[in-house]
Amino acid sequence: MPVHDHLAVRERGGVRPQPIFSDHGRVLRNDHVAGEYWHMELEVPNGMADAAPGQFYQMMCESRATSGPMPFLRRPMSIYHFDRQRRRLEFLYKITGLGTTALAQYRCGDLLGLVGPLGVGFRLQELWKHILIVARGVGLATLAPLAEAAHQHGIRSTVILSARSPDLLLSKDRFLKNGAAVSVIVDTDRSSDVENVERLIRGFHAAYPFDAFFTCGSNRLLKLLKTLSRELNVSGQVAIEQQMACGLGMCFCCVRPIERGGRIEQLRVCHDGPVFALEEVNSW
Repeated sequence: MPVHDHLAVRERGGVRPQPIFSDHGRVLRNDHVAGEYWHMELEVPNGMADAAPGQFYQMMCESRATSGPMPFLRRPMSIYHFDRQRRRLEFLYKITGLGTTALAQYRCGDLLGLVGPLGVGFRLQELWKHILIVARGVGLATLAPLAEAAHQHGIRSTVILSARSPDLLLSKDRFLKNGAAVSVIVDTDRSSDVENVERLIRGFHAAYPFDAFFTCGSNRLLKLLKTLSRELNVSGQVAIEQQMACGLGMCFCCVRPIERGGRIEQLRVCHDGPVFALEEVNSW
């Protein structure tokens, strides 16, 4: 039976109250896609896939090894895709340590413990016509559902995908499927240099002005968008990736300095984010 955490049912940035579930999902696939990146799809209980772009789940990454260190804490994973009707959740994750190494050991049919959906997601406004999405690395996982939501609301998306090399560019087809105009930039040919990205954004904005900027995955791109946001008077949002313990706001492990109301506040990424206004965040 799903466990509803009634203490966590609250208003999230003006969004309706939402139940949080603690249950198990059944692994439908867990495939290596490129480099250190893997793609997992789960079938989950009723209601558990009722999520929003930018939210995340806490995963219990239990190691299949019989000896050696075992992951103790759950790992936060951004939603890559969710399907409420079919009860499906998808995650694009990068192997970086003990927990994600254990996660890659799961096979079809295995049960995986998870808690969610958690956090404050992205917000779209009805009057918007055109948004810019700038994503790099695992930021692609966080921003892919946003492009889908924008498409469903009739909002045009221009997407800049950044990676170290062409073989690590993920999700291009996913963005194209949702009607986005996609530009690819990589480190190997230096097209990902900030000066070139700025040139691209200014050109896009001159042709069809943006109503909002969205980003995740790169501090240098975050700083560029903050500068352009002020100059062009365009609002924006950023999703922060952060180490967490509980994911519910109780342990204060994920506190970050956030500029809000003219002063610095120490806010919990899991509870007050992970999505914040662009002007509030100085680093990712």
